[in-house]
Formats: sequence, structure tokens, C-alpha cells
Amino acid sequence: MKSASVRITNVTIHNLKNVMNGSLSFENGRKNYRASILGLYGQNGSGKTALIDSLELLKHALCGGTIPKKFTDYINVESEVATLCYEFEIMTREGITTVSYQFSIKSVSDTSETNVDSIQPSEIGKRVCIFNELIKCPILSDKKIRMGKLIDTDTTELFIPLPKKQLLIGDTKKTSTDLLIAKKLASSQSRSFVFSREFLNAVRSNVKYSVNPDKELVYYASIIESLVNFGNHELFIINTTNSGHISLNAQPLVFKLSEGGVGAISSMMIPLNEPAVIPQKAKDVVTKVISNMNVVLKRIVPGLTISIKDLGTQVLDNGETGSRVQLISHKNNKEIPLCYESEGIKKIVSILQLLIVVYNQPSITLAIDELDSGVFEYLLGELLRIISEKGKGQLIFTSHNLRPLETLDRGFIAFTTTNPQNRFVRLINVKENNNLRDFYYRDIMLGEQSEELYEQTNNSEIALSFREAGEYSGS
Repeated sequence: MKSASVRITNVTIHNLKNVMNGSLSFENGRKNYRASILGLYGQNGSGKTALIDSLELLKHALCGGTIPKKFTDYINVESEVATLCYEFEIMTREGITTVSYQFSIKSVSDTSETNVDSIQPSEIGKRVCIFNELIKCPILSDKKIRMGKLIDTDTTELFIPLPKKQLLIGDTKKTSTDLLIAKKLASSQSRSFVFSREFLNAVRSNVKYSVNPDKELVYYASIIESLVNFGNHELFIINTTNSGHISLNAQPLVFKLSEGGVGAISSMMIPLNEPAVIPQKAKDVVTKVISNMNVVLKRIVPGLTISIKDLGTQVLDNGETGSRVQLISHKNNKEIPLCYESEGIKKIVSILQLLIVVYNQPSITLAIDELDSGVFEYLLGELLRIISEKGKGQLIFTSHNLRPLETLDRGFIAFTTTNPQNRFVRLINVKENNNLRDFYYRDIMLGEQSEELYEQTNNSEIALSFREAGEYSGS
């Protein structure tokens, strides 16, 4: 599947944070748009961030990386296991292939840093164990070409079905034994086995050294490679840590550059309260990113551009030459350090290059938690309108600002509910001439949907609680 473009079409979440059950389609069922936009709205603590967390989990799995320990605390308190299922469309010149990938996670004791049994259980940390991985796709050997299991690791063996195992990795005993060890190793290291380097290399080797590779083998291998490429080069997650760094006077820059036909992704943190020393190569990349970003920045914040000021060279710890740099803001023929700009400007700078890529490339998926943080609501609405109408990629975001409800097609908007067993819904009975923002407010007050969207508060009780708290604190 050369030049494949991957897009997430659905996410189903079980027992992650406060989402006991929730399924959300990312497709606009009303109209045909090149861009795929999904804005998720709802009251605080209702499961919006859980959606972004589920996509971060997906990225870690597809990249074969270690699942961070923080996810041990993300499993719902009433369950020992969280299960995530993702559906994709892989688009090529030949057509569209539907694929699903599912896995579960649980919290287990991390004994990797101890070598005695006398350590108390309370002193042993926790880590994530990823298990029961399942990939489904069209099965070519079936005359009806139906969706079926390609890889299912829910077995004491390597994986099932056995015919697909023999097709993907061959039937040599050594390969199977090596991969059984790799499977246990991946489990102990909080990594995906299906997307581990060991398993991928076995499949790649089988394709490469087959005298006459089976058409079915090449097809399945290309599906797996498409998902690997998507996770490593085309899926970006921006969570609230991004805004936290800005508050601490550090400028995050997340970007994608394409050089020589290969997509390069990177993120960089540049301190704002003092000059930073970065490698010369990194400085050249940042300069290129900023130059590209300024084309748009000066249009959305009239007259504003930024630059990277070179304050001289300095030898790095590894002996290489580095550059001492500072980020500078330019406006009205004046330049000031970027640290003196508003947090909203810094937020826009941190994500703008990725928004540019989403606008231009259909293969990119960008998920942003609290997109509206620090961004003027009118500008937010207009940016999203432009991307939805003319963009090509996929943008998934959460927000508290309701302005996009007035600028985006309602097929791009979903809401959280107060029901943990059915966390995500689309509004029904919305007429073409309804203002979705007003309609949402009305439903909060009247509760006209099949699921409650907002847990009502009592203003009198809130006022009384403020007064009681003030008396207790001696105010």
C-alpha cells in the first residue's frame, strides 16, 4: 500500500478514566468534506480528555514504544482493565480498506527494578501491561472478502488464527520461538507485541525473502506497515502539558517536515526566560519551521512574525557546535523577546505548523486537548471554519469555547453526556436553520435529548456554600 493515507473513523472506549462505555464516529454523516473535523464538547469531568488520552495510547502502541506509567491511573476505578478499539480507513489509489485495531491495558506490579523478595508490595511501583491485541481487516482468502481476524494475541500461543500466523511469519520453529520470547518481553516492557520491532522484522523478512511472495501476504503486511507509518509520522497528540510548559515560560514547538520524501516529526522545548543553547542542526530546522509559520501567523495576528535570534556559537557537552538562540517577536517595526507576548500568542505559535500541515495533507491526524485555551474565540471559530471547508487532513479537538458551534457544520460536533455508560453522543432533532450553540444551551436547560448532557447545578446552593466557606475561613 504505497502512498497510503490513514484516517481514524471511530474510537470505542471501555473503562478509561470516567468513560465506562463510549463510542464516537469521526465521520461527518451529513455532507462530504475532504477534511475530517471532530470537536468534542461537554461539562468539566465528563470524558473529553479521555478521548485525547485514548489517541495518545494508540500512538504509543503503533510506535512500539513503552506505555507511560501514568496510564495505570487512567483505568476506571471500578475496573481492572481498560479496552480501546480503533477503526481506520486506509486509502490508496486502488481504493479504501477498513481496518480495526483493539487492545486492553491493565496495571501490574513493576518488579523490574528489584532483585529481592523482601520489598513490601506498597513500595513496588506500577506499570502498564498491554494485552489481547486484535487486528481485523478484509480477509482475501474468503470469497466474500469479509472482515475477519488477522492477528489475535489472546492465546497462550504466539497468535491466532494459525493460517494467518504461518502466512505472516512462516512456519519455522526458530522464528516462532524467538517471537514467543519477544511477546513476553514486550509484555514486561509495557509495549505492543504486534507493533514491536521484533514482530515487524519477522514479517518484513518473510516478505523480502519469499521467492514469490503470496499476494495475500503482501496485502496484510502493507496494512500493518501503513498503521506503523501512521503512528510514527502522521499522528500528533497535543495535550494540556503543552499549555503547562507555556505557563512555565518554555515554548513548545511541534512540527513535521518532509525531506527527500520522508516525513520527519519532532518536538522541541525552547526556554523563553533566557537564551537557549541548541544543536546547529536543530537551529536550522527551527528557522525553516518559523519561516513557514510566519506566512500564516502574520495573517491571523495582523503584522506579527517571529524569528530565532542567533547570539553566537557554543560547544555542547558532546563536543559538537551549538547555537545560543532566543525567540523574538516582531510587530510594528519593533522586536521584543517572545516571552513578553500573551499566552494565547504562544499557544498559537506552538501548534500553528501542525495546523498548516493538517490543512494541506490528507494523511495527517492532529488531536488537541483544550484547543481554545488562550485563543480569542472569534479567531478560533474562523480558523476551524477555514480548515473544515478547505482543509484536507483530520483534526480532533476538545474545547470549552462554544464559538465553533456557530461556524462548523454540526456534523463535525459531538458532545459528552452525564451517563458513563454512554459518554459520547451527537445531538438529534437539530434543524438546518437551528443555531447549534443556542440549541445546546436550550438542551442543557430543558433536557430534550435521549441522554442528559449536563448535570444541573443549583445557584442558590452554590451561593450558600460560598457564604458558609467564607464564615469557616474567617472572611
